[in-house]
Amino acid sequence: MSTPVHDDPLSKERSHLAASRSALRAMREDVESLDITDVTANWVNAAVLEAQIEQRIKALADLSETPLFFGRLDYLHAPGAERAEGGEGERFYVGRRHVHDADGDPMVIDWRAPVSQPFYRASKKDPQDVSLRRRFGYTGGDLTAYEDEHLLDPAEAAATSRLLQQEIERPRVGPMRDIVATIQPEQDEIVRAGLAGSVCVQGGPGTGKTAVGLHRVAYLLYAHRERLARTGTLVIGPNRSFLHYIEQVLPALGELTVRQATVDDLVAHVEVRGTDEAATAVVKGDARMAEVLRRALYSHVTPPTEGVVVVRGSRRWRVPVHELEEIVRELLARDIRYGAAREALPQRVAHAVLVQMERAGEAPDDRVQNAVARNAAVKALVRSVWPQVDPARLVLRLLADADFLAEHAGGILTEDEQKAVLWAKPARSVRSAKWSPADAVLIDEASDLIERTHSLGHVVLDEAQDLSPMQYRAVGRRCTTGSATVLGDLAQGTTPWATRSWTEALGHLGKGEAVVEELTAGFRVPTDVIAYASRLLPHIAPGLTPVASIRENPGFFDIRTAPNSVADVLGACRELLEREGSVGLIAADARVPELAAALAAAGIGHVGPGEETTHATRLTLVPASLAKGLEYDYVVLDEPRAVVDGEPDERTGLRRLYVALTRAVSGLIVTHAAELPPQLT
Repeated sequence: MSTPVHDDPLSKERSHLAASRSALRAMREDVESLDITDVTANWVNAAVLEAQIEQRIKALADLSETPLFFGRLDYLHAPGAERAEGGEGERFYVGRRHVHDADGDPMVIDWRAPVSQPFYRASKKDPQDVSLRRRFGYTGGDLTAYEDEHLLDPAEAAATSRLLQQEIERPRVGPMRDIVATIQPEQDEIVRAGLAGSVCVQGGPGTGKTAVGLHRVAYLLYAHRERLARTGTLVIGPNRSFLHYIEQVLPALGELTVRQATVDDLVAHVEVRGTDEAATAVVKGDARMAEVLRRALYSHVTPPTEGVVVVRGSRRWRVPVHELEEIVRELLARDIRYGAAREALPQRVAHAVLVQMERAGEAPDDRVQNAVARNAAVKALVRSVWPQVDPARLVLRLLADADFLAEHAGGILTEDEQKAVLWAKPARSVRSAKWSPADAVLIDEASDLIERTHSLGHVVLDEAQDLSPMQYRAVGRRCTTGSATVLGDLAQGTTPWATRSWTEALGHLGKGEAVVEELTAGFRVPTDVIAYASRLLPHIAPGLTPVASIRENPGFFDIRTAPNSVADVLGACRELLEREGSVGLIAADARVPELAAALAAAGIGHVGPGEETTHATRLTLVPASLAKGLEYDYVVLDEPRAVVDGEPDERTGLRRLYVALTRAVSGLIVTHAAELPPQLT
């Protein structure tokens, strides 16, 4: 006998999904039908309101392939109400955004709302007044399964959710997805941490630290919408490929206003056309350079040698040299920017003149003081005592003039370090100079010494372990009055200046009070793969806890000798392309051109990092230097020895290899003709 549709739980849930989609469509139509003709005072207000409405319409989009809700909570009592015996419970559907019906009653609750928190935190030990937690399974946008967990039933054994595992392991093609359906309790604690404090997340491969950082932004925008709308939020990634990979996560959660950038984008005061050798970049990235720049900048301030005479009408007012010296000393002693002090100097001189006027029986006002500050004699004094300084010209002189550098780096940089940063061929001008990325960071530091950098409300810094101290300072300037979420893995540091400890890094960032959290549970990398890669940890980061995969599926893992090298690599790619999901071919940068030509000759379509994969073209050819932060369902890793040898030193090479080994979500094939690095065997 068949179950009546009205008694079938799956049919009921599908009906609620259909009704919720209709309600969301009605919410969108309500916004689209708004008439603002008579509610705006002028065209500026109208333009602002139209932009806000357009943004709201986009935020209410119903993505057909994205489940509108993924869970359900049945409470014993109404949340916040008295928990009397026999109290009436409530049911809430948890989803990516809030949806209400025509009467304003909620049909789907935003995953960030307090009432949704037990979906991630409740357990049999701490049910948090939840009697039932239901998870939903989807195929595309269609609800196809559900799974119940009765938190108050002692007869029901605690078990890993099958739907949760399937969602974690679900193949993907294209950019990174959100993880709102699979956030774990330890991740949820970080996501919901308050806005006032900064957080540093140390997480090995597959622990979800990037997703945690992005969902934390979404949560903070939900909890502190007005404040962050004024102050702004920023996500900083290591490169454009990485930003392209993560760019759809926040829009899928309804957040469309978060800016994304690289550190190079932040410090783009000049065109970068040059590169530095590793030893040079290490010195330029050292925090000591900040003091060198400060000394060089303030060397432009020279004590006045004579008094200033201000003529107003028939009267002459003289400010003696000793009084001017005192004004300059006081400004130097104050903790204000060079440019702000320069702007204050003529006002201080004008004030000294006004004091003399008042003593002579006059009654000057603010207009007189401003006029005195603009007097030609006062302007000439400011130019000679506190001249304007262009930050790029300051750095240009430091890098081009050995005597100027020695004067201000003495006792800070050694002679060898000074030689390392000096240009072999000094540039003649800012425009003709071949600036390196490290030079641009120095210019940004000099710019901040002159004029304060605008601070945002919250900054997320991902793959932070690869930043130099000076780069940390550049990021820290963007959140001096706000907070930060720092994400990284010390074992994946692959630059010569890679972070040695989070305590040191957070100090350079200006967030020494940040709480350091460690994620050690691996959700993304299969057990066999992470166990193999962890053989490298004693050699690259001895103090770190290895990631422990919680995946029940051990994944596919194979190490193959490849005597025919390229042909064997192509064979491995064809084999993995027969499976569902994305495939990454990761190789040492030097081998990428040869592999690209071989793929093209074999008719195997592929794209590069940052390019969009499709169901027809699912293979991405990835230089090892760009693999960090990316994930693929299956990976072919070509010649581990070549990956190690492609770096300036063995430790950096082994860290690069560790990154490459841990990009697979479901399976990994390692092919090699050369001997494997001994640290793996």
